[in-house]
Amino acid sequence: MSEPAVLAIDPGRSKVGIAVVRRDKQVLHRSVVAVVDLHTEVQRLLVRFRPQCIVIGGGTGFRALEPLLRAVSLPVHIVDEAYTSEQARRRYLRENPPKGWRRLLPAWLRFPEQPYDDYVAIILAERYWQHTEEAEADNHERGTSGTGMAL
Repeated sequence: MSEPAVLAIDPGRSKVGIAVVRRDKQVLHRSVVAVVDLHTEVQRLLVRFRPQCIVIGGGTGFRALEPLLRAVSLPVHIVDEAYTSEQARRRYLRENPPKGWRRLLPAWLRFPEQPYDDYVAIILAERYWQHTEEAEADNHERGTSGTGMAL
């Protein structure tokens, strides 16, 4: 059986970060799409990857996506978005080092050259998996089951 995956969404007003991340933290897909294209993209990813649930940040744009989330027949888990943009920015810059004259800029002056909402979605998925693992460890110690993650 393959490693379970989640579909993570970083909601925004005009664009949305999307990532499909396995439990072992392997990123299977990441993209940034316009909000108007989200429904089509989610349907495509559900068929392609068959995630076990949807993980979504509870910040900007979350309420506007509720109708879409209700239409999907998967559990939805809301994850705290605190500091995810800063973490995603750092990760993007680490994975995409500057080229040319931009290398001369100090790190604190560098800024991603393209949207990095997909990196935020990856971090949301990682937070979900971390919480799930911690809950499973706690449950194992207590002899109970379930993730303990509530919406």
